[in-house]
Amino acid sequence: MRIEPFRMERWQSLHEHQVEINLSDSGVHPLSVGELIEQGESDVSALIDQRLIYTHTNGSPELRERIAALHPGVGTEQVLVVNGGAEANLIATWSLLEPGDEAVVMLPNYMQIPGLARGLGATLRPWRLEPDLDAGRWVASLEALEALVNPRTRFISICNPNNPTGARLDAGTLDTICEIAGRHGAWVLSDEIYRGSELDGQETASAWGRYERVVVTNSLSKAYGLPGLRLGWIVAERGVCARFWAHHDYTTIGPGALSDLLARHALEPERRRSLIERSRGLLRENYARCAAWLERSGGSLRHVPPEAGAMLFLRYDHRINSTQLAIRLRDEQSVLVVPGDHYDMDGWLRVCFGGEPAEMERGLERIEALLATVEV
Repeated sequence: MRIEPFRMERWQSLHEHQVEINLSDSGVHPLSVGELIEQGESDVSALIDQRLIYTHTNGSPELRERIAALHPGVGTEQVLVVNGGAEANLIATWSLLEPGDEAVVMLPNYMQIPGLARGLGATLRPWRLEPDLDAGRWVASLEALEALVNPRTRFISICNPNNPTGARLDAGTLDTICEIAGRHGAWVLSDEIYRGSELDGQETASAWGRYERVVVTNSLSKAYGLPGLRLGWIVAERGVCARFWAHHDYTTIGPGALSDLLARHALEPERRRSLIERSRGLLRENYARCAAWLERSGGSLRHVPPEAGAMLFLRYDHRINSTQLAIRLRDEQSVLVVPGDHYDMDGWLRVCFGGEPAEMERGLERIEALLATVEV
């Protein structure tokens, strides 16, 4: 197995701690431990007294109960707790794909699954969302999807809400995706890590429960503002989940004790509700600031307004490659963004708007200052 470089993750790993303003993230401003836990004596004591043991390797029963409760009809045996959404996607892809299979993957997308699929010897079939900038939406052609899926298709991979566009697939679209998969016995692998980050406050439909061959991955990193916990999960049919757990034995074995404890706290129903409300409020406030900034750009920067997530996916008209533009922003303005090249979409930039408002606005001003020096 030969894995190709994961360009976006390598870019961020090398530079995100070396710049003054990091706008390359894709989630909301992270909470501190003190902000997450209630400042009561019992909560602090529970954290301090937590013995640093090997936990239940599939996640503690209480944590799996809280995750299961997010999906109607799911039992704890259908939940596997892992270290972040990245491990969830890795285990699911590794377990499901064999050399010679075909994988239909929504693009643009977080490029982990495409890289893994190629490394595992599968053939990638891109299902592309197309931007309609004038209509203000991303178009997902179900006719195009149906033409891609065939008896060799092992799974259809979607990210809903989508990274980097913030577009959502509605319940009817998900039903049709599952119907198309079902005609060929393919799986639907649904990365739902941005559920809960909707700007309009309406939770995105889940693929779960629409078809027996659905696998859902998720994490506390994006909508919850808890990326440092590295706490993710997979929801799948019982036998499939057991198979994933066997693969988990070869990766990180189990979640950290403190991460499991804090995740149980985060997913307590009332606390979860407050975390989601915090995220949506911050995103609405910051997006309004971004919209005003874009209005001042005079049309040189365009985008489809995101429905969810903390990402502006910006189309620019300047005569410069997106990676070269991102390098100049890093070197001349000490601002880190994600170049569209990392999504195989030159002429685009991904800019995070989930951070602290004042820092975000400084970063946007620096982007504007650099673009003023670039030929259109």
